[in-house]
Amino acid sequence: MVLSKKRARHVIEEIIALFPDAKPSLDFRNHYELLIAVMLSAQTTDAAVNKVTPALFERFPTPKAVAEATPSEIAPYIARLGLYRNKAKFMHELSIQLLERFDGEVPHTRAELESLPGIGRKTANVVMSVGFGIPAFAVDTHVSRICKHHQIVKQSATPLEIEKRIMEVLPEDLWLPAHQAMIYFGRAICHPKNPKCDQYPQLYNFDV
Repeated sequence: MVLSKKRARHVIEEIIALFPDAKPSLDFRNHYELLIAVMLSAQTTDAAVNKVTPALFERFPTPKAVAEATPSEIAPYIARLGLYRNKAKFMHELSIQLLERFDGEVPHTRAELESLPGIGRKTANVVMSVGFGIPAFAVDTHVSRICKHHQIVKQSATPLEIEKRIMEVLPEDLWLPAHQAMIYFGRAICHPKNPKCDQYPQLYNFDV
């Protein structure tokens, strides 16, 4: 069973109400740092990324600085992260492409972002929405788990199906607030094991 659009929207809006001031938890100062931080966050935590990026960005503040280095020079700065060798390679390759194809600037369209090494749809959506204010909805593990647990989507839904469902259910001005609130909700309440969602009856009060 999947909730109706009206009930699905109610659940998500209640999650937003629980975390109305949710902000991106990755630290960044510009579009390039955001792009790299989101790429680095794959299969690790934002907190872990935030521990390595200050030294990383001090040493490699621009695409040019990265392009002039080698992956083996970048790797030690992110060695505490999962898949760090691959990520160092992607960081190096995408920085070269930013210089060669985009004059060193981070592009803002999904197609251009996804054309960069190591950048998938989720990262592109985060950069578009958080960095450029372009309506987009990113699906991460928290969002996927919450949507399935609360029957907003079917259990077999793919990330793309979840993204499309949320975009159908919510107006575009709520896509980013929903994404941010769901991350906090997933960390604090809707855990992978022993979720505490039943302690929040407002999520299920469909008589409103």
